[in-house]
Parts: sequence; C-alpha cells; structure tokens
Amino acid sequence: MRYIKQFGIIIVISLVGELLKELLPFSMPGSIYGLVIMLILLMTGLLKLEQVKEVGDFFLQIMPIFFIPPAVGLMVSWEVMQQVLIPILILCIFGTIVVMGVTGGVTQFFIRRKKGQNDTLTEGKEVENE
Repeated sequence: MRYIKQFGIIIVISLVGELLKELLPFSMPGSIYGLVIMLILLMTGLLKLEQVKEVGDFFLQIMPIFFIPPAVGLMVSWEVMQQVLIPILILCIFGTIVVMGVTGGVTQFFIRRKKGQNDTLTEGKEVENE
C-alpha cells in the first residue's frame, strides 16, 4: 500500500505538470513543470522525501529501460542519421562538456556557500562560549 501511495503522489505531481503545460503559454514539457513542482514541494517541506523515496529509487533503478525505445528509433532511422552523424557527434560532445562544466560550477558554488554558512554559525558559537 505504501508503494501505491508514493506512486500516486508522483503521478499527481506529473499530472499537474502536464496540466500546466496545457494552460501556460510557454513551450516547456510538462515533465519539467512536474520536476519543478516536486523540487519546490521537497524544498519547502510540504512533501517529505520519505513520502516518495522508495518509488523514486525504484524509478532510478529501472531508468535504463526508458532509453530502449529511443535507441530503437535511432536504429530504425540510421539511413537518415548517417548523413548528419558528424555534426550530431560534435554537438553531443560539446553539449556534454558544457553540461558537465555548468553542473560542476553550480555544485561548487553551493558547496562553498554552505561551507561559508557553517563557518559563520561556528564562529557565532565560539563567541557565545567565551
């Protein structure tokens, strides 16, 4: 029963994301809206991680299965893909480098920011103890 409840929460959030896609004039996939809603709910504490963790872990474990249909689609359209293979490879490599760089930079920013907050808290406690 616990898994059904967790799965239901994820489905409802996904549904709300799809509804937002239809209602808002932006050309953004509903799944992105759903992910943003999930992030906001988790960060505000309205949704606790424990309420979706087990089903979320399950989805992460089976994620490679979701790549099978696109891979088959690429194999079916290989004739067309051969003509533009080099530009696609260049874009994929460049895109991967950019994503890795931006992700690393953002992660380092937040790590430093958190470390600075912890240092400030530690200094405040030392002053109180003296």
